[in-house]
Amino acid sequence: MTDEQQREQPSGVWATAVGVARVRALETEREDALFRDPLARAFAAAGGLWPSSPPPGDEAAHRRRLAVSFSIVIRTKFLDDLLEQACASGVRQVVLLGAGMDSRAYRLDWPEGTRLFEVDTAVPLDFKDSVLRQEQAVARCERTTVAVDLREDWPAALAAAGHDPTAPTAWIAEGLLIYLPQDAVELLLTRIGAQSAPGSRMGLTLGSRGVLERFAADAVPGSAASMWVSEMPDDPVHWLAGHGWEATAHTLRDRAAAYGRPITTPPQREEGPGGLISALRR
Repeated sequence: MTDEQQREQPSGVWATAVGVARVRALETEREDALFRDPLARAFAAAGGLWPSSPPPGDEAAHRRRLAVSFSIVIRTKFLDDLLEQACASGVRQVVLLGAGMDSRAYRLDWPEGTRLFEVDTAVPLDFKDSVLRQEQAVARCERTTVAVDLREDWPAALAAAGHDPTAPTAWIAEGLLIYLPQDAVELLLTRIGAQSAPGSRMGLTLGSRGVLERFAADAVPGSAASMWVSEMPDDPVHWLAGHGWEATAHTLRDRAAAYGRPITTPPQREEGPGGLISALRR
């Protein structure tokens, strides 16, 4: 039986990772792309999202989809830069939490000796690996997959896979926290902190204030927005300080402008704290 026949088609929360891959594939085709992800199209095609046309919907739904896609592009560039800075500071361990269809192990230029751990449940990791085999993809660093549910004892599974908590780590939680209730977010941050040596870095994406009201309230059942449950705290920098991190918060608008993709429409409400977070463990 071929990999194509064996693949379990995306469903539930992890299906959104294939949708993210489709957005990254579309960005990769732009002449002025902020990043290139040559594997994204293969992930999207394997999940049945390439080629495809946008789902039917009214103009408001179309605008929401464009807004979500735009945020994915900007956050991808933001976290790519964060990882580059972490490596420049000497970090040689990277952990992607809820890795989904992330292909950074294959598309970024990693310093020699970098070890990258992808943490996710077994089904999406198996799906992903079948695509990687089909594409004959070769990782640019030492890549290790850790099949575990983040609601379980993932630090033990990560340690068993070879993660060294005494060495600095770059942690990435991209498009993840918005799907977790607040108590699960707090537990995740506590566990990350316990595995983070001084000099560790962390990149987070947080649901902006009001995002549930604007996007999730009338979301189509089964869509990504219908599964969103949490927003950022009123003061994310103070919140992360309580977890032992020195954080900087950026808005999507300010990062988009910095990357040459300015948002030209005025904000619908007063700009609050940013949902793109970089943090350092002293």
